[in-house]
Amino acid sequence: MSKQDGSNRQVSATSVDSSTATILHVDLDAFFASVELLDRPEIAHLPVVVAGRSARSVVTAANYPARKFGVRSAIPLSQALRMCPKAIVLEPHFEKYRYYSQKVMEIFDDVTPLVERLGIDEAFLDVAGARRVIGSPADVGALVRRRVQEETRLTCSVGAASTKFVAKLASGRAKPDGMLVVPAADTLAFLHPLPVSALWGVGAATEESLTRRGLHTIGDIAHSQLGALQRAVGEASGRKLHDLANGIDPRSVNPRAVEKSVGHEVTFEVDTVDSELLRRELLRQSNAVAVRLRTAGWVGRTVVLKLRYADFSTLTRSRTLAESTDLGRRIYEEVRSIHDALGNHGAVRLIGVRVEQLSAGDDQQFGLWDEDEVWREAEDTMDAVSARFGRGSLRPASLLKTAAPRGDAQNSHRIDYEAAPTREAASTKKLKPPKE
Repeated sequence: MSKQDGSNRQVSATSVDSSTATILHVDLDAFFASVELLDRPEIAHLPVVVAGRSARSVVTAANYPARKFGVRSAIPLSQALRMCPKAIVLEPHFEKYRYYSQKVMEIFDDVTPLVERLGIDEAFLDVAGARRVIGSPADVGALVRRRVQEETRLTCSVGAASTKFVAKLASGRAKPDGMLVVPAADTLAFLHPLPVSALWGVGAATEESLTRRGLHTIGDIAHSQLGALQRAVGEASGRKLHDLANGIDPRSVNPRAVEKSVGHEVTFEVDTVDSELLRRELLRQSNAVAVRLRTAGWVGRTVVLKLRYADFSTLTRSRTLAESTDLGRRIYEEVRSIHDALGNHGAVRLIGVRVEQLSAGDDQQFGLWDEDEVWREAEDTMDAVSARFGRGSLRPASLLKTAAPRGDAQNSHRIDYEAAPTREAASTKKLKPPKE
């Protein structure tokens, strides 16, 4: 597997036959850091870390010079600065990331209608139908890279293969700013030398279980007996890993937008055991999640509470509702009930609210007596006031008691994607250029 610092970068020769590699995985290089450096090109060759100013901040992103010191996202900023004392810390600007993400996704949409968005900075493209208009998959990949650079000044890496799994691996090997094509006939030769950790679904525990049994590479997995593999990691996981190791991945590029979850979380400046503060934060986050759901036209059925304690241990608890909702009050009641049921616990470092099992809000049916009708009208009114006077101009009274706790801006909200918006959906909302 390629290192995150680009030291094992591998790219294809221009003469490679890409005719069978019709699935592209396009990944923007060190996206958040690269966007911040658009305004600071004079320091692009220096180690740069994107993180909030809080003493409790974690790293949102790091450019490639910083990664050579071992700095990576999600580690504490204090640890990153010990690894790389000369790193330059830049604050994140999420409105800029959304703006540039949409510009890049519009480029993808121009190339093919079959775009599966994985998140803010990567997507799968099925380019089988682009041959007559643009050329081979390698030609399409080169066009995408050129347009992204010319229209946004950002760089991206492209992996081209006959399956999604191999295409994603290839884009990682091509980083930064490269393209790696894996023809269908070369799939196993590319896969088999890689470590088992390169397989989707292999985390630390599964990797340890496999290596204990002498399975160190993807080739070892491919040549192992399926039954023995299933006894080691479970029937479903064993089958999936065996298929991937043998180049079997029947999944197609899916352009439908299906978000898996919408959530908010915050890391406190100081660990807290104040139950009232935690409840107010749960209310604030529940309302924020509800606004994001209503804005996107989604409702959700499963409410999740996340707590991280002072010792960094993390607890998650969830509850599934009888009916899907997009109401902050309903989300809050459930997540508070989960929290209160935990009883006494240690000092809390991070708290978060997430809603899962999403579906289109248009599909929601209300009974003859809607017990949430009053709250629905109240939150509709809040949305209308916010749309006219700005977000936060009307809030629940309990949130006026104190300002929201300061925390890491990069951890304050999250949307996870399962697939990408259609071309039509992506074009309905235009973002304004971010303020410099």
